[in-house]
Amino acid sequence: MSNNKYKILIVEDESNIRSFIKTILEAKGYQVLDSKNGAQGKMMFSSYYPDLIILDLGLPDIDGTEFIKEIRQSHKVPIIVLSARTQEKDKVQALDLGANDYVTKPFGTEELLARVRAALRNSIHGKETEDGQMAFSLRDLMIDYESRLVTMNREPVKLTQTEYNIVALLSENAGKVMTYSAIIQAIWGVSDRGSIKKLQVNMANIRKKLGIKPGANPYISNELGVGYRMYNE
Repeated sequence: MSNNKYKILIVEDESNIRSFIKTILEAKGYQVLDSKNGAQGKMMFSSYYPDLIILDLGLPDIDGTEFIKEIRQSHKVPIIVLSARTQEKDKVQALDLGANDYVTKPFGTEELLARVRAALRNSIHGKETEDGQMAFSLRDLMIDYESRLVTMNREPVKLTQTEYNIVALLSENAGKVMTYSAIIQAIWGVSDRGSIKKLQVNMANIRKKLGIKPGANPYISNELGVGYRMYNE
């Protein structure tokens, strides 16, 4: 195996796709474990404790969503779903169950590698936050959690309490797609017909106050029909 400290488990039943992903990851120096079904994948996870899982949903012995549920009962390891299921409801279900990201087949090599890097960075960021890190920075954006202060280019950004809570939540999960329902539950605690519209209005105000212009490299992306993601690079 490579000397790269990151170990990645691929759970994918299609041998050609599994082999292709393994090849491109090993070329980038990652240690790679691979499994052709859910049972073998769970056994390998318990034996090797990988740093990240790339998971297909259409496994021959278990649906990938059940695999996510079982892992999330006791582990926070990043999970990237790689699936031919393209409907929004499938994406939302996987993300709400605890997947960190969702990539649809067919996929681009560079896109997958970027998602892997983002998920691993997010995992590191989460450990630092748990250990007491009190700030988040992304290019010109800085968030001081202790003082609840957000600055852009060192200038304070006047956010409402709700707007700040949304920005803080997204930054604490930087690199991960947060579904509408997950954000709404965390911010308001309830969900109703007007909740998504309320979230969208707040996000529009946040973008305006952060000075995010159309076509510019955003700090927060809108995953249409699914949710929002705060970038971490």
